[in-house]
Amino acid sequence: MRLYPLHRGFLCFTAALTAVFVCAAAQSQTFPSRSIEMVIHSNPGAGQDVFGRLFADINTREKLLPQQFTVVNRPGGSGAVASTFMKSKRGDPYFMLSLSSTIVLALANRPDVSLGLDIYTPVALFGFDLQAVTVPVDSRFKTFKDLIDAAKQTPDSIVNGIASATGTARFFQYQIEKTTGAKFKYVSFKSGSDAMAAVMGKHVDLTLENVSEVLSGVEAKKLRILAVPAERRLVGLPDVPTLKELGYNIHVGGGRGLAMPAGVPKEALAVMEAAAERAHKSAQWRDYATKNMYENTYMGSAALTQYLAKQMTTVGEFMEFIGAKKAP
Repeated sequence: MRLYPLHRGFLCFTAALTAVFVCAAAQSQTFPSRSIEMVIHSNPGAGQDVFGRLFADINTREKLLPQQFTVVNRPGGSGAVASTFMKSKRGDPYFMLSLSSTIVLALANRPDVSLGLDIYTPVALFGFDLQAVTVPVDSRFKTFKDLIDAAKQTPDSIVNGIASATGTARFFQYQIEKTTGAKFKYVSFKSGSDAMAAVMGKHVDLTLENVSEVLSGVEAKKLRILAVPAERRLVGLPDVPTLKELGYNIHVGGGRGLAMPAGVPKEALAVMEAAAERAHKSAQWRDYATKNMYENTYMGSAALTQYLAKQMTTVGEFMEFIGAKKAP
């Protein structure tokens, strides 16, 4: 009987020790326990690069996660290099793609690369980085109508500088041509910023890249925006008409968001989705979205997954048009 209190105390001690070890193990497995690589499929300075770095900075400033992001640019193949890398990281939650909706949809429609939507786990969409019809400030095209009339009168005589032959700007050109009957040539550059520089240098006639990428040239009075494919006029560009008010039902912009590799743990996705939602509500994001004239539309993982699935057909028609859906 004298041993019973000692035995009971030993059991209590053992239970407490076990609890400590379980707690320690749980803490060691808490996600994220190390830094996360933010994969960028474009060169530094491009719209998607800016967005990825912005999210990484918001994470650090707002302390959304206990770990930081390391940004790595993996350009090439119209986004294929970065997406192929993400495909190789299936199940690993320590990699995040700075996602452009148009680029991943274009890749998903290319049979030569095997990069379907099933290689990603969509996390969140922050909004749409709208395209713009941008020309040199002293261009002979004073209005969008001037541009279209000239492109109809002399097809393929007007050159559009873009970052990718299958990217959002090329998709925008397709939509304009399909809707208006105009016909343009295009030249691909390494990035949207390079395309903007080519317009300022008058090496090409225009660019259809994002508003956010041409704003610096507009503010420097070297570029002029003829129209934007937005739902309504942008507050920061009150004198620039939308294509819809000009009679063309065109709405085009790169959806800026985040995606993890396919097959990541649900718990890790939940952590990332919560961090993304908090980042979208941050003052830093709101200021950036306003300054760069984003359509500030948030989608969580489920909504973004559905959106991408619905857009597959539209982008597929574009890819068919440019011959990118042909079997290798």
